[in-house]
Amino acid sequence: MKVIIIDDESLAREIIKKYLSDFPKISVIAECSNGFEGVKAVNDLKPDLLFLDIQMPKLSGFELLELLEKPPAIIFTTAFDQFAIKAFEVNAIDYLLKPFPRERFAEALNKAITVLNKNQSKPLDELVEYADKAQKYIDKIIIKINNRIIITPVAEIVYLEARDDYVMIYTPTGKYLKQKTMKFYEARLNPSDFIRIHRSYIINVSFIKNIELYEKDTYRVTLKTNSVLPVSKSGFKRVKQFIGNN
Repeated sequence: MKVIIIDDESLAREIIKKYLSDFPKISVIAECSNGFEGVKAVNDLKPDLLFLDIQMPKLSGFELLELLEKPPAIIFTTAFDQFAIKAFEVNAIDYLLKPFPRERFAEALNKAITVLNKNQSKPLDELVEYADKAQKYIDKIIIKINNRIIITPVAEIVYLEARDDYVMIYTPTGKYLKQKTMKFYEARLNPSDFIRIHRSYIINVSFIKNIELYEKDTYRVTLKTNSVLPVSKSGFKRVKQFIGNN
């Protein structure tokens, strides 16, 4: 069995390697100290099992999951809050809450071996969904274009537009398509900064230039990028409520 370890703490990686020495049929084919190295290693080397930390700088374990082409089985190794872990525990093979003893590690690994032998690893979209729920609001969006990874802080998002099963994200410098739903982003973007103005649009309130009546019960908002978007009656109420509270 081929294994990759992704953790920004060198001591944590050393402990995992030490514990893995009890399992001679398992080979560590790479260890990575950050999410970017991890994405490349997993996509290039295609391991059977991934030991993945959650809280890493620049690219978290959650965000890394979205960038994997063909995800392996995953065991989370993390100091993340235990309550949040419960949200996605059912979809990861297992999680190890740091610091974890050798016996607990062996239990998780044996569970992974059993799951892999039965080919029962969980789909990536389920892992990402539960991982996302463990975070309150997202602070950045990760976009992969060919071999490039673009990190966009949500503060730079001007607006989002529904495109069937996708969402187009507009920034002052470009637009990017994500395979997510508007419902997902409405729940994951801080409502203090983003408002659903229409069934097809969510806007960053800091980019509002003006809003005006267009037709009966319908409005238009002009953004600082000069984009003009429709505003539904309910969307206008949300904008008014936001303005009134600020």
